[in-house]
Amino acid sequence: MLIMGIDPGTATTGYAFVCEDATGTLQALAYGAILTPPDQPMPHRLKQIYAEVRRLIAEYQPTEAAVEEMFFGRNITAAITVAQGRGVVLLALADAGVRIREYKPAQVKQTVSGSGNAGKKQVQAMVKTLLNLEQMPKPDDAADALAIAITALQSSRWERLVED
Repeated sequence: MLIMGIDPGTATTGYAFVCEDATGTLQALAYGAILTPPDQPMPHRLKQIYAEVRRLIAEYQPTEAAVEEMFFGRNITAAITVAQGRGVVLLALADAGVRIREYKPAQVKQTVSGSGNAGKKQVQAMVKTLLNLEQMPKPDDAADALAIAITALQSSRWERLVED
């Protein structure tokens, strides 16, 4: 099973591809970020995110995708732009026929670190450990995408246990 994890945004959209081998070991196949230029009009930035997500889907052929749900802070303008990026990501996944799972930030933190209140550095350190990476994953958005993919794989494990 290959999961595409996505931490959506408009300036930076983190992505990751994580799989589980026959022994249950998690492996990061690829991760990174889609960066859009801030001086570009929003429609062009959204089109770039859509095209890159579709390209990544075509290249890696994920079984499923996991996308972080929105967390609304005090900055409504930032929330709106993140929501636009998230919508484009969901559209690209749906157009490609990829099954989508969605997780709240606290659920991702809980799954990866054992605490729904974990900080970014703690989550990054646990992602590094769980995936046996040589260094901390960068940028932060890619580390978050890895954590989202791990959450989907853990959730899938529980579903398989319940089915058996």
